[in-house]
Amino acid sequence: MADRGRLLRLTGSVLLMALTPAAAQAQTRAETLRQVTGNNIPTLDPTTPGATREAFGVSTSIYDRLVAFDRKRDENGVWVFDRSKIRGELAESYEVSPDGLKITFKLRDTKWHDGTPVTAEDVKWSLDRAVTAKSIAAGQMGTGSLTKAEQFAIVDDRTITVTLPKADRLALANLATPLAPIFNSKLAKQHATAEDPWAQEWLKTNTAGSGAYTVEMFKPGEQLVLKRNENWKSGRDGKLPYFKRVIEQTIGDPATRANLIEKGDADIAIDLQASDVPSLQQRGKVKVESSPQTNGFTMIAFNTQMAPFDNLKVRQAIAMALPYNDMFSAAIFKRGSPLFGASWTSPPNADFPQPMPAKTDMAKAKQLLAEAGFEKGFKTTFSINVGSAAVTEPMAALLKEALAKLNIEVDVQKLPDSQMSTQITEKKLPFFTEGSTAWLPTTDYFFRNFFAGNQRWNYSSWNDELVVKLANQARFEQDQARYDEMGKQMIAEYVKEVPLVLLWQANQDAVMIPQLDGYTYWFHRQVDFRDLARK
Repeated sequence: MADRGRLLRLTGSVLLMALTPAAAQAQTRAETLRQVTGNNIPTLDPTTPGATREAFGVSTSIYDRLVAFDRKRDENGVWVFDRSKIRGELAESYEVSPDGLKITFKLRDTKWHDGTPVTAEDVKWSLDRAVTAKSIAAGQMGTGSLTKAEQFAIVDDRTITVTLPKADRLALANLATPLAPIFNSKLAKQHATAEDPWAQEWLKTNTAGSGAYTVEMFKPGEQLVLKRNENWKSGRDGKLPYFKRVIEQTIGDPATRANLIEKGDADIAIDLQASDVPSLQQRGKVKVESSPQTNGFTMIAFNTQMAPFDNLKVRQAIAMALPYNDMFSAAIFKRGSPLFGASWTSPPNADFPQPMPAKTDMAKAKQLLAEAGFEKGFKTTFSINVGSAAVTEPMAALLKEALAKLNIEVDVQKLPDSQMSTQITEKKLPFFTEGSTAWLPTTDYFFRNFFAGNQRWNYSSWNDELVVKLANQARFEQDQARYDEMGKQMIAEYVKEVPLVLLWQANQDAVMIPQLDGYTYWFHRQVDFRDLARK
């Protein structure tokens, strides 16, 4: 306990030292926001391969995009992103042509951090970079039919158009993601080389933005200090952010992060352990705002191309043997929304994810396994991520116990984050659990990304001919009724084939000091510093 106390004192000192010396010293506590996280920010360019969610979140404050999602209150009164409403950010306005094939953006009269004007030339260069450079942006932009530099055209200094081959439901939305930042092209080009024409190396540790904050200090993997851009014009209602400075610091131990929030030495953390949140609430020194990760899911995946999970009845049997409620309680203490236990026989709507008709029925599970030719069971591995062991270990223990009743012998493998990610990408895991989110949570987007193609996110390696066909048609379908019908067909096929088992949408628990206001659950699952204020 003495050692831990010393660590907490040292950590608090480090937080205070982050504001020294220079002008930062003059800032009062009230003007500074401090976030503590268990993860790190390895790069300032969100399009860099290996960028973390933290890097995506920070980029929203450093860079503007042409457009941004709006926000709304959920049923619990928590602010959440609203994917149905897209507002201008760097764009003062935008207009979609009646046929959906052209989007015209009028830019604000605004400036880069270095004081030079933002022009359509900068936007053109940035969008060209997004679809052309070797980065993680091209794949994302392609989900909205944004694939070629020729699609972006300059009309005048403050007008640019985007032309689409077909009216794509997600073209505009893609321009609101962290992977579509607009860069100061003149500044970036000064640091480009023949080998690096898009200045990717320089932009990992330097910025060329127009956003709400500039970078004052950056130590990759340790700490970031941001300073408010007093000339920012792209905010909601044209307002500047409340905080003049933001400190985001990596502190690995969740108990230490929780203690810093309780003491008021830090303001907010969004990655504490679910098991710790109820006790923090009971002690009454912090405020907790929770929202289910409505654009994501935790699931159990079968590799449908690997025996015995290529056998539908094996997958159905396991799905019926899982102790859903016990796993929900043990893994996340029911802090979230279950995606099991529904009673419908045909999808009631086209929303995905939604609660599925998955329930525990051990007698039926035994019958199906016998019909599959595995009455005596079999041996398999079940892989979990060490980084999420607090959630996955109790889940895996209950799964192992339940499947033993079917004579299925399960060897639980605990894999490091990088190893598990690699093996998922290479399709080497037969049976595992994972969680994921979709930035643009429409039904066709989920099915295109998680249930089609030879890509990492197709966890189950499932390529159902009907689903692939419907998903690729739905993205271009402008009639909502026809789109919904396609969505229901895809969901029905998923239920029939059981490529994976949806479990729940865990809460995102934002733990903060009571005086903090404005927290919003965003699709990238990170804090947007621009939303927050001290009451």
